[in-house]
Amino acid sequence: MTNAHRDALFVLVKSLSKSEKRQFKLYVGRLGVNTDAKFLALFNLMDKLRKYDEKVILDSGIVKKAQLSNLKAHLYKQILVSLRLNPVNQNIRVQIREQLDFATILYQKGLYKQSLKILDKAKSTAIENEEKNIAYEIVELEKIIETQYITRSIPDRADELAIQAKELSAQNVMTSKLSNLSLQLYGIMLKVGYVRSDEDYNSVKNYFEKHLPKYQLKELGFREKLWLYKAHLWYSFLVQDFLSSYKYATKWVDLFYEHEDQVHLNPVFFLKGNNYLLESIFFVKYSSQFREVLERFETVVGSKDFPKNDNISSLAFLYINANKLNLHFLEGTFSKGLYLVKIIEYGINKHKDRIDAHHIMVLYYKIACLYFGIGDNKTCIQYLKKIINNKNLKMREDLMCFARVLSLVAHYEAGMDYHLEIQLKSTYKFLLKMNDLHAVQKEMIKFLRNLGSIYPNELKIEFQKLHTELKKYEDHPYEKRAFLYLDIISWLESHLENRPVADIIREKAMAVKR
Repeated sequence: MTNAHRDALFVLVKSLSKSEKRQFKLYVGRLGVNTDAKFLALFNLMDKLRKYDEKVILDSGIVKKAQLSNLKAHLYKQILVSLRLNPVNQNIRVQIREQLDFATILYQKGLYKQSLKILDKAKSTAIENEEKNIAYEIVELEKIIETQYITRSIPDRADELAIQAKELSAQNVMTSKLSNLSLQLYGIMLKVGYVRSDEDYNSVKNYFEKHLPKYQLKELGFREKLWLYKAHLWYSFLVQDFLSSYKYATKWVDLFYEHEDQVHLNPVFFLKGNNYLLESIFFVKYSSQFREVLERFETVVGSKDFPKNDNISSLAFLYINANKLNLHFLEGTFSKGLYLVKIIEYGINKHKDRIDAHHIMVLYYKIACLYFGIGDNKTCIQYLKKIINNKNLKMREDLMCFARVLSLVAHYEAGMDYHLEIQLKSTYKFLLKMNDLHAVQKEMIKFLRNLGSIYPNELKIEFQKLHTELKKYEDHPYEKRAFLYLDIISWLESHLENRPVADIIREKAMAVKR
């Protein structure tokens, strides 16, 4: 990793837009400090640096080494204060927190009536916008103040606040249980991956049923429903029930369209919900619906009313372009998707500080599949090397696994026989080490290892044998996942029929539409 990634202050400075930098300097001016203040001088220097270099900072004479740590901490805090004051970051959640802070200050000054007035208004806003955690905090502060601000209405207020606290507490407990379950299932997905056997399936099923709290759907609010659908979605993905994942991803997205105000308050959840919906549709191969959902998603995100910030921009880039590639895979229009490569390469460079390595590797894998689909196997191999040579890719070893298998196939197609032998040994060693030899992968490895001893006139027969063997696993509950990463069946059929693989996939897509 680079120094820029190690130094939090430098990353923060480089993340600022031109308007945010301008506002920071105006904010510093309003503080009335000397324009030559050390923290401002450090900010200006860091803004000019291409990469973090402590030696350059010390040589500038702005600060001595012993004071650098404190100065950086002070600058970091001042930037955050400036960002908090930016109207762009003033969403409902921040505004409610601000009102709670104001009320706390008034309470500490003994101005109870003024404090209660602000709290009552903030509480209504919080409940209206499903911010139930902060609403509970507000009620607790109201209870404290009411014990010190004596009025004739205190008996009624006591009952009212007690009931509110009890209801909010119950709702927050439900949200917490559902969010815990969702997070645990997501953790299982990252650590273990999809279920691979009946034993795995029963283990995940029992865990899910044991930890799913009892609920009445009509009694749940927006936030509880959101976590409920998330939990069901992750469970569905884990057990490879993609129709069920489609069902709950649809509920997730529809929930936002039913509560449009929540799109502005929780834009990241809206983006992720649409991404999972598109992923589910891709898995069940509903190409026409995929296009409709993607177009609607892109229209909403591109509208002037949709929230804008760096994180949202990065996620929108990632989800929209990854799914545009998936659409071309679904429809077999590989050559039409080539225009996306430059867009994605540019976007990866632009958003590299906010997109994790795994998602970047997923984009590279999809680009490799794009080139494989048009028969440009050498370019396909170049992109796969970015994944195979990545020593820091800890998560989702299945991506590394299928990248290696696709690399083998691409080497064979490119006629790179010498490289194929090396790749075979390396891939087989890797698969044994990760203990993830699925039946489909075993058959592919066995086929490719025997290629050297097959005469050209026998090749078609061997392709047919492999095709017959793999068709057994196309609808297998634990093996079908292999075909989601790489459409081996269509590749084999292209050899058997002596036609481009894109034509085979396109015909299958048309058949599904009909």
